[in-house]
Amino acid sequence: MQIRSGKGQKTVVLAHLAALFAVGVWGATFVSTKVLLEQGMNAVEIYIYRFLLAYILLIPFTWRKIFANSLRDEVLFLLCGLTSGAIYFIAENTALMYTLAGNVSLITSISPLLTVLLIGAFYKSERPSKGVLFGSLIALVGVGCVVFNSGFSMEVNPLGDLLALGAALSWAFYCIILRKLNVNYSALFITRKSFFYGIVTALPFLLFETHFTSPARFLEPDILWNMLFLGLVASLLCYFLWALAMKIVGTIKINNYMYLQPVFTLILAYFILAERISFLGYTGCVLILVGLYLSDRLAKRKKQ
Repeated sequence: MQIRSGKGQKTVVLAHLAALFAVGVWGATFVSTKVLLEQGMNAVEIYIYRFLLAYILLIPFTWRKIFANSLRDEVLFLLCGLTSGAIYFIAENTALMYTLAGNVSLITSISPLLTVLLIGAFYKSERPSKGVLFGSLIALVGVGCVVFNSGFSMEVNPLGDLLALGAALSWAFYCIILRKLNVNYSALFITRKSFFYGIVTALPFLLFETHFTSPARFLEPDILWNMLFLGLVASLLCYFLWALAMKIVGTIKINNYMYLQPVFTLILAYFILAERISFLGYTGCVLILVGLYLSDRLAKRKKQ
């Protein structure tokens, strides 16, 4: 990344910090979602409620513009909401029912690598260099070390693993679609439209649920505070920051921060859940940082 002096340098640095903050918060959502699931909420309603709350709060800031500039862009927003919302979250949460959490965490963490490969397939001028792929693979190995920090256990379950792979692929497509929309729309508008279509496309999944949480229970502290965190911080704030950071820095570089999500989960689990960090976990953290550094340095060397 070539940073310009003055205001441009400050903007780029802030964009990187925004993406880092978003990934850190998303790493914490696993703990928050687990609490809500233990309170009896189902995965679909957790997703719908958190994004509905964020959508309602976004309307006062973006109500002047309702529709996209063209029908083609409106379809892209639909796909954006579908890939970053309904498909990604429901596939990921459903995968946890059929396979190990370690499998899901590891497989969904390959989304940055899939993004690089997809961009290379769609844009011949932006095919990733061997150096970028090498750095990404090192980071991916680091993710595997972090995932298996508490012990190695890998079971093959085709349905669960395929759902996790579908979630990772869905996020990769979201980042590519977001790249197109960032050219003509503000981050706030993109976030609001993505939330709307994410909610709409998730509603049919409620038909497969047999129980729902009583509205009165939302006043209970465990449900109230975790839903506020997921809706206001993890959804409203972080999706806006993610879209803004990608607009300023670029799709591939910002999406590489997703490799750090298991690291934040590991650290938060240590402080909040008192889970230990083994030598394998520390090794994984180092490998992720080395992989991200190499990917960035080798990409700059290719440009030069």
